[in-house]
Amino acid sequence: MKRNIKNQAEKIIHMFPRINSETNPYKVLIETVLSQRTKDENTEKAFKSLFSRYKNVFEISKLKPQDLYDLIKPAGMYKQKSERIINISKILIEKYNGKVPDELEELIKLPGVGRKTANIVLYVSFGKEALAVDTHVHRISNRLGWVTTKTPEETEVQLRKIIPSELWGPLNGSMVNFGQKICKSISPKCMECFFNEVCLSKRVYKNKSR
Repeated sequence: MKRNIKNQAEKIIHMFPRINSETNPYKVLIETVLSQRTKDENTEKAFKSLFSRYKNVFEISKLKPQDLYDLIKPAGMYKQKSERIINISKILIEKYNGKVPDELEELIKLPGVGRKTANIVLYVSFGKEALAVDTHVHRISNRLGWVTTKTPEETEVQLRKIIPSELWGPLNGSMVNFGQKICKSISPKCMECFFNEVCLSKRVYKNKSR
């Protein structure tokens, strides 16, 4: 069973690779905060707008939340995210000399930073074996029968047991791509999926795939 899951995970990574163009720890952290509960294209607009105006943690830490409203509005929840970004920046200056910590336990102490965000930063920016479980990873893992879980947190715990650690990092980005293009939340394209023959969930969604 574990071998089949490993092979399926490797296939997703191979077929749907995701290249992380940004690796700066601070920018990756802020980009991930911006991405919460919004689409990738909205995150990208807000991210580019923010960092075209302000360059680093030192500049952003001196701002007021309203200074960021118009810049990050495309990402949604802009008032909450503005406050969160500035608070994170201030803490990084005060406690970490302006640098993003490279330990999970320290990252999740930052406001609004959960395990998913922390694990993305650890993998993308620091090259660590970290498993980020978002809604795509959670949904697809359950649909394929890798796990039977109710929350992303439970999914992370179970996937760590059955997927080799060297696959943890790239799996998140590839599953996001796979989830956006094939294994969609609504109307997944089951008949186009290369797991069509083995995925038990296809019987539920096959009529919606046409």
